[in-house]
Amino acid sequence: MGRRTSLKWMLSAASALPLMQLTGCSSEPPPRLPSGVGYGTDPDLLKVYGPGSIWPLTLSAPQRRIATALCDLIVPADADGPGAVAVGVVDFINEWVSAPYPQQAADRELILAGFDWLDAQAEERFSRSFGGASVPERSAICDDICYLPRAREGFERAAQFFARYRDLTIGGFCTSPQGR
Repeated sequence: MGRRTSLKWMLSAASALPLMQLTGCSSEPPPRLPSGVGYGTDPDLLKVYGPGSIWPLTLSAPQRRIATALCDLIVPADADGPGAVAVGVVDFINEWVSAPYPQQAADRELILAGFDWLDAQAEERFSRSFGGASVPERSAICDDICYLPRAREGFERAAQFFARYRDLTIGGFCTSPQGR
């Protein structure tokens, strides 16, 4: 076999490798597909849905007060525009944690536990709920968990909650018409 023929064979084999992976000739097992259980049907994208139209909402009235207080602390209204509460971020987060998808279910567990933690801290420190605490009192609690590497000892899970909640708040705000 000549040099040209062996180069053609080597290049053909190299170019066929990605094709083999696409057609299922790979030695790796195929990825698991979602089961579809609990997902329901696809929504009609031309219809306008209100809060709770697709699935039941999770947050109770006291949890909504905590969500509102925390959103207002993370993105408050100022001279340049409305805050997170005014643009509907609390409703966005309520829809998010109520969704039946795996990521949202994990977030629901983290966020509801975080709300309980915030309320317990406010009761312990100030003898009132987090939603009923003043802005300086809320800030004092959140200062202990606002940055995971510097979170107080024993507050690591609460700091994870705060990081996720902050991401959802800012994401909800920045995707609103006013936040854009």
